[in-house]
Amino acid sequence: MGILLKVDTTFPGRLEQLTQWNGESIPVPLRARLTREWQKVQLMTTQIRELERGRRAALQESREAAVALVRRLLALRGIGETAAWLFVMELFAWRKFRNRREVGAITGLVGTPYKSGRLDHEQGISKAGNRRVRALAIQIAWGWLTYQPQSGLTQWYTRRFAQGGTRARKIGIVAVARRLVIDLWRYLDAGVIPDGAVFKESSGVATG
Repeated sequence: MGILLKVDTTFPGRLEQLTQWNGESIPVPLRARLTREWQKVQLMTTQIRELERGRRAALQESREAAVALVRRLLALRGIGETAAWLFVMELFAWRKFRNRREVGAITGLVGTPYKSGRLDHEQGISKAGNRRVRALAIQIAWGWLTYQPQSGLTQWYTRRFAQGGTRARKIGIVAVARRLVIDLWRYLDAGVIPDGAVFKESSGVATG
């Protein structure tokens, strides 16, 4: 319709006042459709807020072992509530990993080698694991570079990939995500603090 309209709390009222380029009101079926979409937004927003309140209450009051793991992840700078909750509930709270390769495999952040005759190379990551965790791990990896600049992982990325092109940085951030998930597993499972990681409650740097 060529109409720009900001979607906020005033959306329903403003929708009734919209006109087309020729001054006519927007078609009734379109207005009805937009109203239904707005109702969906309100419902989802309400549910998300209720979920967030429930998580915050659990973080303050629950004595469950899984929630304790979430609190430990939240202590690290660069790890937010959603990331900590998802990593623990989707990965670390319900199964035991024997080694770092198993951790990488469950997220799909491991290479897929290809061998045929004289050809022997990697085809990229497998993407066979938990796609929600994998997607979040990539996002958190970028945040880790920002909020943990002195960490060993960030410095490794800077030396190896930061000065390269777009493809090099893309490869690098996947590598950071893979290493970070493994480091977080070691931190929760064995108490090994990620090298150079900074905690939110302190300005100090802990090496592990």
